[in-house]
Amino acid sequence: MSLGETAHASDQVQRMDDVCALSMVHRIAAMLDLDTGKYAEGDALPHGWHVGLFGIHTRDSELRPDGVAGFGVQLPDVGLPRVVMGGRRTQFLGEIPIGAPVTRFTRVESVTPKEGRTGRIAIASVVHHIFASDPANPVIIEHQDYVFREAADKAASASAAPTAAPQPTEAPIVHERTPNEIMLFRYCAIQANPHRIHYDYPYATGVEGYRALIVNGGLAALLLTETFRAEAGREPAVVSSRNNGLLYCNEVIRLKAQPGDPAWRLWAEDETGRRAVEATIE
Repeated sequence: MSLGETAHASDQVQRMDDVCALSMVHRIAAMLDLDTGKYAEGDALPHGWHVGLFGIHTRDSELRPDGVAGFGVQLPDVGLPRVVMGGRRTQFLGEIPIGAPVTRFTRVESVTPKEGRTGRIAIASVVHHIFASDPANPVIIEHQDYVFREAADKAASASAAPTAAPQPTEAPIVHERTPNEIMLFRYCAIQANPHRIHYDYPYATGVEGYRALIVNGGLAALLLTETFRAEAGREPAVVSSRNNGLLYCNEVIRLKAQPGDPAWRLWAEDETGRRAVEATIE
């Protein structure tokens, strides 16, 4: 596909099967510093923890140079080697019992070339339908956007640089976390995610031009979801998140929330007050 073309929704659907193993649930709980003894087979999987399912087990010789294993479905080659998660929208329509087999069907919605402030980019949108006990009705529908960028150092530098002065926003709810190398490693291990910007410091800084390891956008969104669950006292029905900037390893993240009825606004700020991830949770 050339960068002047837009690929629309594809009829190609890729199926993956997995098991919502209790051991996976315990690994997520431990990473989040939660009591692993609270979870048992037959319990409903906490909403958002499906990120530990359906890891892409790409052979080592077939990994991209940046370590990315895949996207759950075959995407056209857009000739852009760098990729980050742009955002996702997850609808929770049912429950996944811990210990149950699960199936995911994935297809490409679109691949759209654009000109960004860092140069050429392409946005690939995919949709997942996840099924548990009922093969006719999905328990989760999730739309994901991936942003592909050029390899030039200037692109990395521009994407890592601030575009405006920080504007910290007051919020009634503020949690703080400082993701370190151990948390990033554990999150990547839970997902079978070998993307090198999250654990390979020489690659992240020397090749892609970042100043430190990058906190997974999905991890930041999970921390916002955990903030909502702790404060709202219920499971989310819909989580929409957008990655607007970068968060770095070993730097404080402020997880802020503004309650609403029914939608809450949440965001993750870096140490300077700059918003990096924004979310709406209902």
